[in-house]
Amino acid sequence: MPRDTMTNPRADRVRDVAKLATRTARNRRRQFLAEGPQAVREALRLDAARRADGGRAAVVELYASEACLSRYPEIAHLAEATGALRLADDEVLAAMADTVSPQGIVAVCSMLDVTLDAVLAAGPRLLAVMCRVQDPGNAGTILRAADSAGADAVVLTAGSVDIYNPKAVRSTAGSLFHVPVVLGADLPALADQARATGLGILAADGTGTLDLDVLQDEAAGRRAGARGVPSQTHDDAPVAYRLEDPTAWLFGNEAQGLDATEKALADQRVAVPLYGQAESLNVGTAATVCLYASARSQRR
Repeated sequence: MPRDTMTNPRADRVRDVAKLATRTARNRRRQFLAEGPQAVREALRLDAARRADGGRAAVVELYASEACLSRYPEIAHLAEATGALRLADDEVLAAMADTVSPQGIVAVCSMLDVTLDAVLAAGPRLLAVMCRVQDPGNAGTILRAADSAGADAVVLTAGSVDIYNPKAVRSTAGSLFHVPVVLGADLPALADQARATGLGILAADGTGTLDLDVLQDEAAGRRAGARGVPSQTHDDAPVAYRLEDPTAWLFGNEAQGLDATEKALADQRVAVPLYGQAESLNVGTAATVCLYASARSQRR
């Protein structure tokens, strides 16, 4: 093993990296951990793009085993370009990582969150807003779904989980490095600002007065009418909401859903229809369905 490979799991540097598993250390240093090939690859790609534009580094420190770099040549190439790479053995990587079975690579990254003003100034068409979502896995799933649906940003309100929690970072599967994220937003202020920039606000609510399937059918009918095909909906029928319009979706707490105050801030409350016997959908699943419904309507 090369002489410069880190082999002491009790070294100060190793302990400093491991401390980023705690929220206190993350907030103090404005840094967080990305673990495993998928997350680190996306962190390195973002870092390369930032460096090409003269921006701030996304990857501050990088530790990997020789075996991992041999297995993933693209990661090895990106890692060398950062100038931040240090080789480490498996014992050191295990001491740094939050996971029980680390995958041979750990990156220390700069926090990525942006301001709400910056997001709204860019003229977004689709936002995912987590209202007091507490579970790291659910938060990561929603962020990943937002990325997949082409959402412009993800917003977490005050009282939501720390998206830089190692479990949340892992559950985003790299999407944290693709989508702008706003943290600690005040929901009433967000609602006012969003409306001022032309965004409508929909609340995902199992008891909502609108049916998501109906909204999708209406959007499809308008598309058909625009192509000269007879519409499935009546032209003179009142339209409660147009899915193709710019939208901010509100998704609520796992146990309580959206509270009355949060629902009141929405223009409409929308239910995802349940055709089987399940009582409800997990918030991550519901968010995926809602975001894709908007994305499909907007992109068609």
